[in-house]
Parts: sequence; structure tokens; C-alpha cells
Amino acid sequence: MSTLTAPHGGELKELILPEKEAEALKAAARDYISWDLTERQLWDIEMLLNGAFSPLDGFMGKADYDSVVKNMRLASNVIWPMPITLDVTEAFAAKVSKGAKVALRDQEGVLLAVLTVSDIWTPDKKAEALNVFKSDDTVHPGVNYLFNKANPVYIGGRLEGAELPMHYDFKALRNTPKDLRETFRKNGWHKVVAFQTRNPMHRAHQELTFRAAKICEANLLIQPVVGMTKPGDIDHYSRIRCYEHLVKQYPEHTTMLSLLPLAMRMGGPREALWHAIIRKNYGCTHFIVGRNHADPGKNSLGEDFYGPYDAQELLGRLQDEVGIKMVPFQEMVYVQEKAEYVPSNEVQPGETVLNISGTEFRRRLMQGLDIPDWFSYTEVVNELRKTYPPRHKQGFTVFFTGLSGSGKSTIANALMVKLMEMGGRSVTLLDGDIVRKNLSSELGFSREHRDLNIQRIGFVASQITKNGGAAICAPIAPYAKTRQLVREEVQKTGGFIEVHVATPLETCEERDRKGLYAKARAGILKEFTGISDPYEAPENPEMVIDTREYTPDEASQQILLKLEQMGFIK
Repeated sequence: MSTLTAPHGGELKELILPEKEAEALKAAARDYISWDLTERQLWDIEMLLNGAFSPLDGFMGKADYDSVVKNMRLASNVIWPMPITLDVTEAFAAKVSKGAKVALRDQEGVLLAVLTVSDIWTPDKKAEALNVFKSDDTVHPGVNYLFNKANPVYIGGRLEGAELPMHYDFKALRNTPKDLRETFRKNGWHKVVAFQTRNPMHRAHQELTFRAAKICEANLLIQPVVGMTKPGDIDHYSRIRCYEHLVKQYPEHTTMLSLLPLAMRMGGPREALWHAIIRKNYGCTHFIVGRNHADPGKNSLGEDFYGPYDAQELLGRLQDEVGIKMVPFQEMVYVQEKAEYVPSNEVQPGETVLNISGTEFRRRLMQGLDIPDWFSYTEVVNELRKTYPPRHKQGFTVFFTGLSGSGKSTIANALMVKLMEMGGRSVTLLDGDIVRKNLSSELGFSREHRDLNIQRIGFVASQITKNGGAAICAPIAPYAKTRQLVREEVQKTGGFIEVHVATPLETCEERDRKGLYAKARAGILKEFTGISDPYEAPENPEMVIDTREYTPDEASQQILLKLEQMGFIK
């Protein structure tokens, strides 16, 4: 581990050991218990090891965690707003104790670091959500991850780094804090203003960042996040190709593009403060905070999670203590009479403001409609059109869920035939019984095994969808959490239409040709959905079908109409 002087006080802690020590660590780690890091943990450990999360020297122990959750400060009183924790299963936690060495590995088994355990505890996740995110609503991506994806036990301790995670893409744009600070020094960049983004940048963003750099008399660092962002965001490969086009629009030698391997939490004000601290560690002197920074949108009641300028207010109060200056900005809007972008608070009475919302922009992309030059550069739009073709050329998954005997498979087969008759896409049916036979024959019917079966179906469906096909899935899928995981996986690459076949239990029992319900009521079949195991009905499916009211032919026709209305067929 090496420590370097940070630009505004404190130490920059790089946790990677020198080469010989790292090789010795790898050899010793063969005898340690191993934990395979999750996707978010991989991003967190990279930021820990490269010093971007300074002053942290590992995953937080309980004292730091409690203080951060409640007070936005480490136990040492240093400002730090976001818990950085290693969440593990209860089974794994039972195998380790304080003082133990844990080998932390990537998904291919490569050793990245060794953690010396200092704390093991079960957190109060609701308290964490309410303090950190100001909400326990699972519509919030950070809350949803905390409640539905993160493991139940936290382990804290210092890290000794063996190597950074490997990335094969955009290598020239991947810089550690030490790399960037050295580049700034060589180029004579004494003042650097950083811009955070997780979306493609258009002309409004270009104007905003250019103005910020001029106001500060500083050079500009465009540092987009390439780790986990908000579900549904555009993939980082497409975004970076857009940024590479955009950076050419700035004056030569004034602007630099570099990637940030961060797993965002979408935590609004706290996240903005966190981003500022990270940029300080990368050597920046200023940080742009605009409207709705790191904002997750609206909650389940349709209300904003945070105010539009809450992030500016929090960072404004703490910027001196953090050691980086905030550059606050209003929303930039295009004024037709001036043929230029101006801050929204500078628009004069009578002037015509033109705007295209993110929703409208995506609609135009999906329908192949014109996008005006004043909104975005042609090169950026062309890149996005490659990634996001019109909806009728995208893949999709129709995911049926309902009780045994509800009619899922019959409707799914009818839909498959109708789609194949229409042509234009490959169509694959992933029926529950077929998948059980060919993909999950070794699984039983415990909750764990049912979840694993549905996750396998979801993975296959996501691959079909990604490649432009139509996947039709017809499992029981009784658990809402697992269905949500499948939705999130599929929606990364295409459409997802959840169809709740809401046939009542008594009707399903009447239709039961195999006598399964009778066996379940007699106790012969254990953990049978609807009898001895719960079915969690979807709250907001795209469609609800009661087969008492529709024949399979009629039901499949209703789904075709829905697909047409959503733009997936034409």
C-alpha cells in the first residue's frame, strides 16, 4: 500500500501492494477462504484499491458504517456520505471470524485483494435506507438493491491489494487517481473542473461544461461513470463512443475524457457529495453540480425523491471542508431567437424555449424520427441509432406468470404460433415444464431452487432479446423479487412485457388434469404454489388476463395488440 499527498490535504491511499509483496499475497491466499465478489463489489473494490475512495483503506467496519449512515462522517469525523460495505450470505459469514483472512476474487477466480476481518454484523437495512436515501421505497434503485439484491450480513476490514480488476475496453481512457494527477501535472493543469455523467451528452451538456470551464478559468475533465448506473440506462460502450465524438467539439488541449469505474447508488444529495470527494481524489479542483444530480426520479406515489437543487445545497455547505469547489448550474435551455443555449434563469420574457425531454428523445430514436441539430450533434445521434434501433426491430420478452393450471402455457403456445406466422423475428418458447426438463432437471421445488430456475429462464430470455428475437416465457414464477430481477436483466437490451394470467385458484383446481392440487391438499406434494406455498401476484404488470373471460386465441390476440401498441410489431 502506498500513500500520496492528496491535492487538498489528507492522503491518497493506494492499496495495491508492490509486485513482490503482491505475488507473496497471491501464494498465501490459496489457503484462505474465498469470496467471489458481486458486480457492485467489483466496482467498489476497484475504487478502494486505486485510491479513489480515500481515506478508506478497506470495506467499512461497523463503527464507520454506523457513523456514515447517521452523520455522513467516518468515526474519525472525516466527511464520507456513502456506506461502502462487503455484503455476504449468512452461510459465508458463519465460516469467518474476526482476524480471519478472506481472499476476494473476481468471477473468474482471480485474486484481487485479501481482507483482514475486523467486524461482522447484520445491519438494519431499513435504517440505512431511510438515512442514506431518505426513503424505503423500492422504486429507488439504491433502496431496491439494498433490500432485494444485497446479502444480509456485512463484513468489514482492511484490504491488501493484489491487482486491479481487468478491463479490456477503452484502455486508453481508464486512469487511476494517480494517473490523472500526474497527467494534470505534466500538462500544467492547475485548475480542473470535473463533469459527472451517466447519460449521452448533447449540445446542452456541451454548452454547460464549456461555460463552467470558462467561469473557473480551468481545464475540463469529462468523467462518465462506466460502472453500475440506473437500471435502463444506455450501456457504457455506446455512451463512450458518443463522448469521443463530443470531446472533439471543445477547444484543443482544454478538455480530457476519462472513465470512472463507479457503482452509483442514485443517492441524490449524498451522492453528489460523494462524487465531489472522489473527484478531489482524482486531482480535480472544481466539480459541476447541475439540476437533479444523481437523481432516481419519482417514487411509487409519483413524487420526487429529492428536490431539483438539494444536491447543490448540501455540497455548497460542505465544499470548503471537502476541499473542492462546486460549480452550480441551472438547467440549460435552447432559446430560438438567440439560436443558443442559456441557463434557464436567464431566459427573457417573450423568448421561445425549445426543448426535447429524455422521454421524447428516446421516442424519436425508437421510431426513427428526426432529431434537430440544435439538440445534438449528428455523430452522437448516429451512434445512438446504431445501439437503439426502432422498437419494431428490437427484441422483446413476453413473461407469463400465474398459478398452475391458469392457462399460461396454452396462451403462450398460441402467441408463439401467431408471432411465427407474422415472421420478421425468431421466436423461442421457454415453457415452465420444457425448461425444467432441459435446463433445470437437477432442481427441486424449494424456494431457492424455484428462484434459480426462474433466473435461468431470465438469462436465456435476455440473450434472445439482446439478439433481436422474441422470448416467450411461461413459468409459474411465484415470487415478485425474482420476477423483478428477470425484468431488470431483460430490459437492459430490449422490451419486457409481464402478463399476469390471473385465473382464480378455484378455477385452476377445477381444470387440474394431473390431480396436482388434490395431492397438494392431501399433503403428498409439498411446497405447492397456491396451497402450501404463496403466490405473490404482480402489482403492475403490463397485462392482466383472466382466462374465464378469454379463450386462448382471444388472449393471444390481446397480447399482439399490446405489442403493437408498444411499438414492437407493426
